[in-house]
Amino acid sequence: MINVHSIDELAQRLAALVPPDLAQARDDMAATFRSALQSGLRGLDLVTREEFDVQRCVLLRTREKIEELEQKIFALERSLGGGPELPPKH
Repeated sequence: MINVHSIDELAQRLAALVPPDLAQARDDMAATFRSALQSGLRGLDLVTREEFDVQRCVLLRTREKIEELEQKIFALERSLGGGPELPPKH
């Protein structure tokens, strides 16, 4: 998930956008922004890039294994005389 430093930095940047005549409320607004950002991000069910990449690799290996098994099934069906002439294309 997003790190706390990034949330704090974003909250500070948002607070910096507050007009100068409301500078006294800037710290309170930064805390409010930080809280709102953390709350919103918790509800998004995000994963890290590393977790995403691991799952992507698992999916690719699974896809390769399925294609390999499809080819074996095709060969078995063909050897038994009941399969199609050409293997399935993906």
